[in-house]
Amino acid sequence: MSILKTSILLRTSVIIALLFSSALTIKAQSNLKTYSYKKGQVLDIILLNTKPEAQEELAYYFKTALPVATKYGYKGQGGLALKSSPSQGNYHPESLIFGVWNSLKQRKDFLTNIEDVMPEFHQARRNIWSSFNMTFWEMKSDLSFTVDTDKFNVATAYWKSDEGDFGKFKKSWDALAKRTGGKEILALTNGESPFGYYYNPDYMVITQWNSKSDFEKFLKENLEMKHDGVKHVNQFIIQ
Repeated sequence: MSILKTSILLRTSVIIALLFSSALTIKAQSNLKTYSYKKGQVLDIILLNTKPEAQEELAYYFKTALPVATKYGYKGQGGLALKSSPSQGNYHPESLIFGVWNSLKQRKDFLTNIEDVMPEFHQARRNIWSSFNMTFWEMKSDLSFTVDTDKFNVATAYWKSDEGDFGKFKKSWDALAKRTGGKEILALTNGESPFGYYYNPDYMVITQWNSKSDFEKFLKENLEMKHDGVKHVNQFIIQ
Protein backbone atom coordinates (compact mmCIF):
# COMPACT_ATOMS: atom_id res chain seq x y z
CA MET A 1 0.00 0.00 0.00
CA SER A 2 1.38 3.47 -0.92
CA ILE A 3 2.31 6.05 1.70
CA LEU A 4 -0.45 8.35 0.34
CA LYS A 5 -3.17 5.67 0.70
CA THR A 6 -1.91 4.81 4.18
CA SER A 7 -2.04 8.49 5.17
CA ILE A 8 -5.60 8.88 3.82
CA LEU A 9 -6.79 5.76 5.64
CA LEU A 10 -5.18 6.95 8.86
CA ARG A 11 -6.81 10.38 8.62
CA THR A 12 -10.17 8.79 7.80
CA SER A 13 -9.89 6.48 10.81
CA VAL A 14 -9.05 9.42 13.06
CA ILE A 15 -12.05 11.44 11.78
CA ILE A 16 -14.42 8.48 12.27
CA ALA A 17 -13.07 7.94 15.78
CA LEU A 18 -13.52 11.64 16.63
CA LEU A 19 -17.07 11.67 15.25
CA PHE A 20 -17.94 8.51 17.19
CA SER A 21 -16.45 9.96 20.36
CA SER A 22 -18.38 13.22 19.86
CA ALA A 23 -21.61 11.31 19.32
CA LEU A 24 -21.08 9.37 22.55
CA THR A 25 -20.31 12.62 24.40
CA ILE A 26 -23.45 14.33 23.06
CA LYS A 27 -25.56 11.30 24.01
CA ALA A 28 -24.06 11.19 27.48
CA GLN A 29 -24.63 14.92 27.98
CA SER A 30 -28.22 14.72 26.71
CA ASN A 31 -29.01 12.20 29.45
CA LEU A 32 -27.95 14.66 32.14
CA LYS A 33 -30.21 17.53 33.15
CA THR A 34 -28.62 19.95 35.60
CA TYR A 35 -30.52 22.59 37.57
CA SER A 36 -28.74 25.34 39.52
CA TYR A 37 -29.93 28.01 41.95
CA LYS A 38 -28.20 30.80 43.87
CA LYS A 39 -28.90 31.73 47.47
CA GLY A 40 -32.00 33.95 47.59
CA GLN A 41 -33.46 32.64 44.35
CA VAL A 42 -36.73 30.73 44.32
CA LEU A 43 -37.21 27.23 42.91
CA ASP A 44 -40.64 26.51 41.41
CA ILE A 45 -41.94 22.99 40.95
CA ILE A 46 -45.21 22.69 39.06
CA LEU A 47 -47.16 19.46 38.52
CA LEU A 48 -49.65 19.67 35.71
CA ASN A 49 -51.90 18.02 33.14
CA THR A 50 -52.55 19.87 29.89
CA LYS A 51 -55.92 19.65 28.15
CA PRO A 52 -55.33 18.44 24.57
CA GLU A 53 -57.92 20.85 23.14
CA ALA A 54 -56.29 23.93 24.69
CA GLN A 55 -53.32 24.42 22.35
CA GLU A 56 -54.54 27.73 20.92
CA GLU A 57 -55.22 29.18 24.35
CA LEU A 58 -51.88 27.81 25.56
CA ALA A 59 -50.05 29.72 22.82
CA TYR A 60 -51.87 32.93 23.78
CA TYR A 61 -51.09 32.34 27.47
CA PHE A 62 -47.35 32.01 26.88
CA LYS A 63 -47.33 34.97 24.49
CA THR A 64 -49.04 37.17 27.06
CA ALA A 65 -47.95 35.94 30.49
CA LEU A 66 -44.36 34.81 29.88
CA PRO A 67 -42.96 38.29 29.06
CA VAL A 68 -44.45 39.58 32.33
CA ALA A 69 -42.95 36.68 34.29
CA THR A 70 -39.58 37.34 32.65
CA LYS A 71 -39.81 40.98 33.68
CA TYR A 72 -40.25 39.79 37.27
CA GLY A 73 -37.12 37.63 37.05
CA TYR A 74 -38.53 34.27 35.98
CA LYS A 75 -36.63 31.73 33.89
CA GLY A 76 -38.17 28.44 32.77
CA GLN A 77 -35.94 25.39 33.12
CA GLY A 78 -37.96 22.75 31.31
CA GLY A 79 -39.31 19.67 32.95
CA LEU A 80 -39.57 15.92 33.26
CA ALA A 81 -42.26 13.57 31.97
CA LEU A 82 -44.31 11.45 34.39
CA LYS A 83 -45.80 8.89 31.99
CA SER A 84 -46.15 5.80 34.16
CA SER A 85 -48.90 5.36 36.70
CA PRO A 86 -47.91 6.63 40.17
CA SER A 87 -46.28 4.05 42.41
CA GLN A 88 -48.01 5.57 45.45
CA GLY A 89 -50.80 8.07 46.03
CA ASN A 90 -53.88 9.22 44.18
CA TYR A 91 -52.59 11.91 41.81
CA HIS A 92 -51.13 11.45 38.32
CA PRO A 93 -49.72 14.61 36.72
CA GLU A 94 -48.14 14.23 33.30
CA SER A 95 -45.27 16.67 33.83
CA LEU A 96 -42.99 18.02 36.53
CA ILE A 97 -41.82 21.52 35.58
CA PHE A 98 -38.88 23.44 37.08
CA GLY A 99 -38.49 27.21 37.11
CA VAL A 100 -36.42 29.84 38.92
CA TRP A 101 -37.17 33.39 40.12
CA ASN A 102 -34.51 35.89 41.13
CA SER A 103 -36.13 36.55 44.52
CA LEU A 104 -39.12 35.63 46.67
CA LYS A 105 -40.43 39.19 46.42
CA GLN A 106 -40.43 39.08 42.63
CA ARG A 107 -42.10 35.68 42.66
CA LYS A 108 -44.95 36.97 44.86
CA ASP A 109 -45.20 40.34 43.10
CA PHE A 110 -45.79 38.55 39.80
CA LEU A 111 -48.88 36.77 41.13
CA THR A 112 -50.08 40.01 42.72
CA ASN A 113 -49.74 42.10 39.55
CA ILE A 114 -50.21 39.74 36.59
CA GLU A 115 -53.96 40.41 36.38
CA ASP A 116 -53.22 44.08 35.63
CA VAL A 117 -51.81 42.87 32.31
CA MET A 118 -53.85 39.68 31.85
CA PRO A 119 -57.14 39.88 33.80
CA GLU A 120 -58.09 36.34 32.74
CA PHE A 121 -54.76 34.88 33.93
CA HIS A 122 -56.10 32.42 36.51
CA GLN A 123 -59.10 31.43 34.40
CA ALA A 124 -56.79 30.83 31.45
CA ARG A 125 -54.80 28.41 33.57
CA ARG A 126 -57.98 26.57 34.50
CA ASN A 127 -58.96 26.43 30.82
CA ILE A 128 -55.57 25.07 29.74
CA TRP A 129 -54.63 22.68 32.54
CA SER A 130 -56.90 20.13 34.22
CA SER A 131 -54.47 20.16 37.15
CA PHE A 132 -51.91 22.84 38.03
CA ASN A 133 -50.27 22.36 41.43
CA MET A 134 -47.40 24.57 42.49
CA THR A 135 -44.85 24.66 45.29
CA PHE A 136 -41.91 27.03 45.62
CA TRP A 137 -38.86 27.16 47.89
CA GLU A 138 -36.56 30.09 48.65
CA MET A 139 -32.95 28.94 48.49
CA LYS A 140 -31.11 29.40 51.80
CA SER A 141 -27.83 28.49 50.08
CA ASP A 142 -26.59 27.70 46.57
CA LEU A 143 -28.07 24.50 45.18
CA SER A 144 -27.29 22.37 42.14
CA PHE A 145 -28.54 18.91 41.22
CA THR A 146 -28.42 16.67 38.16
CA VAL A 147 -31.02 14.18 36.94
CA ASP A 148 -29.60 11.33 34.85
CA THR A 149 -32.48 10.19 32.64
CA ASP A 150 -30.68 6.93 31.90
CA LYS A 151 -31.29 5.99 35.54
CA PHE A 152 -34.59 5.20 37.28
CA ASN A 153 -35.69 8.44 38.95
CA VAL A 154 -38.58 8.79 41.38
CA ALA A 155 -40.17 11.90 42.91
CA THR A 156 -41.82 11.36 46.29
CA ALA A 157 -43.90 13.86 48.27
CA TYR A 158 -44.89 13.26 51.89
CA TRP A 159 -47.28 15.06 54.22
CA LYS A 160 -46.78 14.42 57.92
CA SER A 161 -49.32 14.06 60.74
CA ASP A 162 -46.81 14.03 63.59
CA GLU A 163 -43.37 15.65 63.64
CA GLY A 164 -41.60 13.10 65.84
CA ASP A 165 -43.07 9.97 64.26
CA PHE A 166 -42.46 11.30 60.76
CA GLY A 167 -38.84 12.02 61.63
CA LYS A 168 -38.38 8.36 62.62
CA PHE A 169 -40.18 7.22 59.45
CA LYS A 170 -38.01 9.43 57.25
CA LYS A 171 -34.83 8.10 58.87
CA SER A 172 -35.92 4.53 58.09
CA TRP A 173 -37.02 5.56 54.58
CA ASP A 174 -33.65 7.13 53.84
CA ALA A 175 -31.78 4.08 55.14
CA LEU A 176 -33.91 1.73 53.02
CA ALA A 177 -33.40 3.83 49.90
CA LYS A 178 -29.64 3.80 50.43
CA ARG A 179 -29.57 0.07 51.14
CA THR A 180 -31.40 -0.69 47.85
CA GLY A 181 -29.04 1.50 45.82
CA GLY A 182 -31.01 4.73 45.90
CA LYS A 183 -29.20 8.06 45.63
CA GLU A 184 -30.79 11.26 46.89
CA ILE A 185 -30.74 13.87 44.09
CA LEU A 186 -32.86 16.60 45.66
CA ALA A 187 -34.60 16.99 49.03
CA LEU A 188 -36.86 19.94 49.88
CA THR A 189 -38.72 21.07 52.99
CA ASN A 190 -40.54 24.22 54.14
CA GLY A 191 -42.03 25.17 50.80
CA GLU A 192 -44.86 27.57 50.03
CA SER A 193 -47.89 27.12 47.84
CA PRO A 194 -50.03 30.03 46.60
CA PHE A 195 -53.79 30.31 47.04
CA GLY A 196 -55.61 28.51 44.25
CA TYR A 197 -52.66 26.23 43.46
CA TYR A 198 -52.17 24.56 46.82
CA TYR A 199 -49.85 21.55 46.84
CA ASN A 200 -47.40 21.80 49.69
CA PRO A 201 -45.82 18.55 50.90
CA ASP A 202 -43.78 18.65 54.08
CA TYR A 203 -41.00 16.70 52.39
CA MET A 204 -40.26 16.27 48.71
CA VAL A 205 -37.38 14.16 47.44
CA ILE A 206 -36.09 12.97 44.07
CA THR A 207 -34.23 9.68 44.35
CA GLN A 208 -32.26 7.83 41.69
CA TRP A 209 -31.89 4.07 41.38
CA ASN A 210 -29.80 2.28 38.76
CA SER A 211 -32.75 0.22 37.52
CA LYS A 212 -36.48 -0.34 37.85
CA SER A 213 -35.84 -3.64 39.63
CA ASP A 214 -33.74 -1.88 42.29
CA PHE A 215 -36.57 0.57 42.89
CA GLU A 216 -39.13 -2.23 43.07
CA LYS A 217 -37.09 -3.88 45.83
CA PHE A 218 -37.21 -0.60 47.72
CA LEU A 219 -40.92 -0.10 47.07
CA LYS A 220 -41.87 -3.57 48.33
CA GLU A 221 -40.17 -2.97 51.66
CA ASN A 222 -41.30 0.64 51.81
CA LEU A 223 -44.97 -0.37 51.58
CA GLU A 224 -44.45 -2.84 54.41
CA MET A 225 -42.99 -0.19 56.73
CA LYS A 226 -44.94 1.31 59.59
CA HIS A 227 -46.20 4.67 58.40
CA ASP A 228 -46.61 6.34 61.79
CA GLY A 229 -46.55 10.11 61.37
CA VAL A 230 -47.38 9.94 57.63
CA LYS A 231 -50.57 11.69 56.56
CA HIS A 232 -50.33 11.24 52.78
CA VAL A 233 -47.93 10.40 49.96
CA ASN A 234 -47.67 10.89 46.22
CA GLN A 235 -44.92 9.16 44.26
CA PHE A 236 -44.16 9.62 40.58
CA ILE A 237 -41.91 7.76 38.15
CA ILE A 238 -39.81 10.20 36.13
CA GLN A 239 -39.27 9.32 32.45
